[in-house]
Amino acid sequence: MAFERVGPKPLDYKPVQYGTSKLVFRGPKRILEGDYIACLGGTETYGKFINRPFPDLLDRDLPVPCVNFGWANAGVDVFLKDAGLLLLAQSARAVVLQIPSAMNLSNPYYLVHPRRNDRFVQAAPRLKRLYPEIDFTEFHFTRHLMWRLSDIAPQRFAVLRRALQEVWILRMQQLIERIGRPVVLLWFAGHAPRHGEGTAELYDDPAFVSRAMLQAVSSRAARLVEVVISREARAQGTRGMRFAAMEAAVAADLPGLLAHSEVAHALGPVLSTLLSE
Repeated sequence: MAFERVGPKPLDYKPVQYGTSKLVFRGPKRILEGDYIACLGGTETYGKFINRPFPDLLDRDLPVPCVNFGWANAGVDVFLKDAGLLLLAQSARAVVLQIPSAMNLSNPYYLVHPRRNDRFVQAAPRLKRLYPEIDFTEFHFTRHLMWRLSDIAPQRFAVLRRALQEVWILRMQQLIERIGRPVVLLWFAGHAPRHGEGTAELYDDPAFVSRAMLQAVSSRAARLVEVVISREARAQGTRGMRFAAMEAAVAADLPGLLAHSEVAHALGPVLSTLLSE
């Protein structure tokens, strides 16, 4: 596969809005008439720094439009709470739903921003009792909070992690049910699903999502597609990606061109089968 070397000029994502959704998605804007496939997900689905992310690649190969409803750092809450986006998903022929992290959601221990789900808003009394020594006003992002709590008290952190996993399962089941269309769950990561133990998962999105959790929600979906980014794709680094010099570190942590091609290759036959049913 050939890659084009590009300069530092960042991409124009041509931001657009659809229907009554409050979210701003990546353009160009599509006309949502007739059948289409809705691709819901986070930064990877959005395709940050990528000229043609996997929804665009699918759009080229499938007989119906594939609309990119990716939202940076999205958790399950942003999809559940945006009525306009839910309506768009409910109107689609099928939905691709990228598996989100289990730490970017509001839960009995803390609240996150309703649209910026990676933003920590407030600790609940339950979390303050679990970690009485912590001043939670110093935290602004969920990952920073998780790193600190796991480092201070791993045993207490295990209690918190289990609670997050339980809430994630319930919210994902609710989301699939509310969409009411065939949902293809997409695991898009550099590792296969694990058993959900250990703090190393803090570094590997979708954080805290285990094989057992996937099994608990996939029974309500049409398909589960697992894409583990290949060694070859990881070796490409940021080659072919477009970003400003100050964004190099962020770009290095995101899937590149070949990884998006691998996702499109895995999803294409599954979506073709659903469209023919």
